[in-house]
Amino acid sequence: MTKKILIVRSSSLGDLVHMLPAISDIHRHVPGAQIDWVVEEHFAEIPAWHPAVHEVIVISHRRWRKQWLSRQAGSERRAFAQNLRKRDYDIVLDMQGLMKSAWVVRQAKGRRHGLDWRSARESLASLFYHERHKVEFWQPAVRRQRLLASAALGYTFSGDPDFGLQSFTDNTPIQDYAVIMPSASREDKLWPEQDWQVVFGLLKQAGLRLKLLAGNENEAARAQALIRDFDNAEVLPRMSLTEVAKLLAACKIMVGLDSGLTHLAAALGRPTIGIYSASTPVRTPLEGAGFTASLGDRGLPPTRDMVVSKLKQALQA
Repeated sequence: MTKKILIVRSSSLGDLVHMLPAISDIHRHVPGAQIDWVVEEHFAEIPAWHPAVHEVIVISHRRWRKQWLSRQAGSERRAFAQNLRKRDYDIVLDMQGLMKSAWVVRQAKGRRHGLDWRSARESLASLFYHERHKVEFWQPAVRRQRLLASAALGYTFSGDPDFGLQSFTDNTPIQDYAVIMPSASREDKLWPEQDWQVVFGLLKQAGLRLKLLAGNENEAARAQALIRDFDNAEVLPRMSLTEVAKLLAACKIMVGLDSGLTHLAAALGRPTIGIYSASTPVRTPLEGAGFTASLGDRGLPPTRDMVVSKLKQALQA
């Protein structure tokens, strides 16, 4: 008998990547599972990458929040709720533990599961579930997601995380370029320019071209300034998430700030070095089948020597 499951995890990019192994676990341990997933419109490509996801249900909460009282936002919210209410699920699983995700599970028909009062990021969200599960907070994000899914659906998982991204990696030849993510929307996430240039020099010595990613015009301008002395480097234009995933799947190595794209590179099994300055890798370490190094911590960015040492190891691997 098909077990219909609704996953509520709407954002953000890195968190959605961390969710993918739990989807693989559900598919493996719950025979006949039909998995639908509620996700923010800007990230709808990500659940669609996983072959076990039956339907992607798009929500526009980020856009609604900017114009919550407008007629259009109200109309779209009602349409979204009506869409959920006409469906019947066996399990409605809130993987986010926020009030905004609790609002979503309240619109759906089915047994509602989520984190308990102490485990949820926003404790009040736990009041809206039928079943509440304890998952210790200070654990890697991938493990937390796998634990919550297994508690809600009654199985025990084992083995390394499977991100379900084989459509990108199978039969994909590795090419002689490195992908770099040196920019961020927050100043406290940045790493010094002179340190980046040492990294770029080492990658150039290894015979690699440099492909830099940027999320907006300001980030692109900063990236262009970083590579002004490197003739083997380019700043790439904006691409879809699927196009970026294909780029990452074929790279020799990825070096980036703690960003969703850096976590995606690790999930694709590419050697990946993450530079943490404003967050802690205790909760969100890089995870994947390839070489990974999660360097630094909140308020304690890694030194140049630390990054260079791990970069040399990754290139040798």
